[in-house]
Amino acid sequence: MGSQIEPAANSNYGDKHTNINWDKLGFDLIPADYMYMMTCCDGETFSNGALRPYQKLELHPSSAILNYGQGLLEGLKAYRRGDGRVMLFRPEENARRMKMGAERICMPSPSVEQFVHAVKQTVLANKHMVPPPGKGSLYIRPLLMGTGPVLAMGPAPEFTFLIYASPVGDFHKARTPLNLLIQEKIHRATPGGTGGIKCITNYSPVFKPIKEAKAQGFSDVLFLDAVTGKYIEEASSCNIFIVKGDTISTPAIAETILPGITRKSIIDIALDFGYQVQERLIVVEELTEADEVFCTGTAVGVVPVGSVTYQGKRFEYGIEAVVTKKLQVALLGIQTGLVEDKMGWTCMLD
Repeated sequence: MGSQIEPAANSNYGDKHTNINWDKLGFDLIPADYMYMMTCCDGETFSNGALRPYQKLELHPSSAILNYGQGLLEGLKAYRRGDGRVMLFRPEENARRMKMGAERICMPSPSVEQFVHAVKQTVLANKHMVPPPGKGSLYIRPLLMGTGPVLAMGPAPEFTFLIYASPVGDFHKARTPLNLLIQEKIHRATPGGTGGIKCITNYSPVFKPIKEAKAQGFSDVLFLDAVTGKYIEEASSCNIFIVKGDTISTPAIAETILPGITRKSIIDIALDFGYQVQERLIVVEELTEADEVFCTGTAVGVVPVGSVTYQGKRFEYGIEAVVTKKLQVALLGIQTGLVEDKMGWTCMLD
């Protein structure tokens, strides 16, 4: 499966050195030089894609992505090892999750092989923008969009699969434990909706509670279930775990909870370490009795929670977070090549 690059004027593809200050890298967009695109016009299969210079898109004003939000996103990272080689972490899982989401909102999806190939090509084309070891990663953003024109509500006649990338540092710049505010009035997802897939329409509705929480000094919002308001579900962009003794618990995957790839990986690592792992309903009061609480996600990695505020009461956790840090080090070690990958999760690109 080959890829072609549509050259830019004065292109120096494959021989470029950036002037990025890696020590001050945050989680802001620094567009990598090349993106990958392919289209599907027959509603069934995607054509071979091509790399092209990062650029603006032309869209119909009546495209389904603009009018009806027919679109999905994914997120994964490429890491540079100490020997300079570049690795991906479980890209097949992102491909499978996109296929699941595409079926839910009536879109064709690239095959797993097409998806992984496109990710590899994008990273290789932008290899010079993968940060040095320990300085960050190259964040990869696949998008699947209904770009064909529609007027009556319904699926688009044409779809675009696109990948762009950006070097990033820590999602939370301060590198301190999260302080979460439990949101009781606004819900991230409802039964029968799209909370269990990475639909683009899931995100802007939570901007307001996140903005309000951050204005009060909180890091993020933790959402409760929409039916009873008794059970914790997830934060705005990450899954949540609680630790009590040797047991690690996390809300069970349901149609209102995203099946996180980092979440899935941490469960396997915890089991390998000998912890008991429970995927179940977790009542909000259990947070008050937990030894540790942590969040997981591609953007945030594994990050400890320092406090949770619920109904005006703040519950704090010890600063040691021994279990959280053990899992954090193990996962990052696999992702960056510092620890042997016994799970077979990583993919070397060169």
